[in-house]
Amino acid sequence: MRYFTSPYNFIHREDRKVKIYDTTLRDGEQTPGVKFTKEQKVEIARKLDEVGIHEIEAGFPVISPYDEEAVKAVVMERLNARILALCRPKQRDIDAALRSEVEGIIIFIAVSDLHLKYKLKMDLKSAIDMAAWAVEYAKDHGLFVQLTAEDATRTTLDSLFSLYKAAEDHGVDRIGIADTAGCIRPRGMAYLVEQIRKNFNIEMSVHCHNDFGLAVANSLAAYEAGIDAISVTVNGIGERCGNAALEEVVMSLYALYGVDLNFHTEKLRELSLLVSKFSGIPIPVNKAIVGENAFRHESGIHVAAVLKHPFTYEAYDPQIVGQERKLVFGRHSGTESVREKLLSSGLNLSEEDIAEIVKRLKNLPIGHKIIENSELIDFAKKVLEEKYKK
Repeated sequence: MRYFTSPYNFIHREDRKVKIYDTTLRDGEQTPGVKFTKEQKVEIARKLDEVGIHEIEAGFPVISPYDEEAVKAVVMERLNARILALCRPKQRDIDAALRSEVEGIIIFIAVSDLHLKYKLKMDLKSAIDMAAWAVEYAKDHGLFVQLTAEDATRTTLDSLFSLYKAAEDHGVDRIGIADTAGCIRPRGMAYLVEQIRKNFNIEMSVHCHNDFGLAVANSLAAYEAGIDAISVTVNGIGERCGNAALEEVVMSLYALYGVDLNFHTEKLRELSLLVSKFSGIPIPVNKAIVGENAFRHESGIHVAAVLKHPFTYEAYDPQIVGQERKLVFGRHSGTESVREKLLSSGLNLSEEDIAEIVKRLKNLPIGHKIIENSELIDFAKKVLEEKYKK
């Protein structure tokens, strides 16, 4: 058994297959201060492809000749993943995507009252006409086309339906819901997806931002409600508070929903470290799935239990995500965990000696680093040498 999660997860179990499309190279790069080189984009794309990601949104080609060149460089890798580019509903955007030779594009436009009035400065009909024209133009040029409603979670259903109907009438392949401001909660997301699904028999995607820390939860709620594709970024990087984290969505689908996407999840930690290195954004030690502390135990009660059976304090085998279990010792360590670790390493010490070692661990100076699993033997020997020299 590779994981042991709650049996309650499988009440009303939903285990449909779903596509994962990664936007690290586009939305992830919109993180303030992040700018990937062309070579870095290619390397990240290769690693995403090794994991098995279905689609890679490689960039926004119209931004600059360099961005167009970088997207084309990813395309030229001839990866298994479908390579997509982001476009506004404008001919020059779509033409830039065509020059970059991507297989498909994501056209985005907002039809919320807020965006129509203050950003686009146009009425609803004009925005819909523009989107419909762009979908038709892109389809006429042989592209896979997704039309995403930006700020969808603050848009009336009537406006969304009008936009999606126009796109459907012009041959769109997939419609998208963007929680652009990250301002919906899971039940609201599920309701929105359900309402759209009732009216459209077409592939749907979701793109969630993390402004309230709900990007992954909202993505999973959308999945439960019938979504077909989920947008993610590695480590959850992206605009403002970021996006739904690839590693969290993929592992939640696998271990909480029983959805095996046949991804090479053992490469997730490696992918995470690569993106952290290139983006300059450190991985929080307590980050789910890929953080340094995800499988690191110090508490005496926890360590003693984990030594007997890892699932006592872990939900899945760390090797699934390219991690390893790490037992550390310090002020929170207990006698039993220290005894068991020393015994498993060939040191059968007296209770008095073990008590002395535990005492020294608990008296480590404030700010002193913890004792790693591999260092405990040396620490114990040093303590005993000092004890018996007296």
